[in-house]
Amino acid sequence: MSKIAFLFPGQGAQYVGMGKQLAASSPKAAELFQRAAEILGYDLAELCFNGPAARLDSTVFSQPALFVTSIAALESMREENPDALLSCEGTAGLSLGEYTAMVFAGVMQFEDALRVVQIRGAAMQEAADAVPSGMVSVLGLDRDQVSAICAEARENEILEIANLLCPGNIVVSGSNDACERVPAVAEKVGAMKVMPLAVAGAFHTQIMQPAVEKLTAALADVPMSAPRIPVVSNVDAVPHRDPEEIRQLLIQQVCSPVRWEDSMRYLLEAGFNEFFEIGAGRVLRGLMKRIDRKAEFHNITA
Repeated sequence: MSKIAFLFPGQGAQYVGMGKQLAASSPKAAELFQRAAEILGYDLAELCFNGPAARLDSTVFSQPALFVTSIAALESMREENPDALLSCEGTAGLSLGEYTAMVFAGVMQFEDALRVVQIRGAAMQEAADAVPSGMVSVLGLDRDQVSAICAEARENEILEIANLLCPGNIVVSGSNDACERVPAVAEKVGAMKVMPLAVAGAFHTQIMQPAVEKLTAALADVPMSAPRIPVVSNVDAVPHRDPEEIRQLLIQQVCSPVRWEDSMRYLLEAGFNEFFEIGAGRVLRGLMKRIDRKAEFHNITA
């Protein structure tokens, strides 16, 4: 017996051309891009379909773009595979993707969530611009080893675990100088690979604290309902029902590590055995294969 969960990608999954096929084949998906343009004040479809890549990759634009593209993929799925959509019993989203999961689960309305995502992206970009900072992927080590690397490479600067993605795939985040010290320390411990990531700054650390105030204000007046299905939180890897608790967790999420591996293990232990990655890219499929190779996985691509 299948127990289905929907998973939504986060920043980094974007690519020029995403959503183009969806909008061409689904009138409802095309309409979503039009509604998004009215809310955002620019032509999101043009940016997603034709780029340029440098603009689409910017945090300010990639967050709304990925959010809308995943919702458009859901609309397309509603037309083509309504049974899977109706039988979905749980959901989660990676960082930004958590907002898509919240809309799917009925916690927030599309328009409200898009406005918040636009403010979130701009506030995170601003916080990143204020402090030269970055993120580094460390492969082949466990979380205790990576914590020890952070402690050694930090040297009174900021360097923290930001993403716990799957076994042997952990991302650290911090000031540029601290990030530059990571490869030498990690290789000494036996890391398989250490790669700086092409991101604007140190997401999911205290460097993002200036974004919290703006995100708190943006979320303050947004009506929220209890989710109709469980949404596993990035912050503590369990679902929550109280809308006010969910609101606070979405605020905390910006400065907290993303516990993706723990979130997936929660779903697997709860009996979920069939997963749909909905939106751009196949990042979440790759992570799940490292967590549980036996899990059935489908991609509803953008």
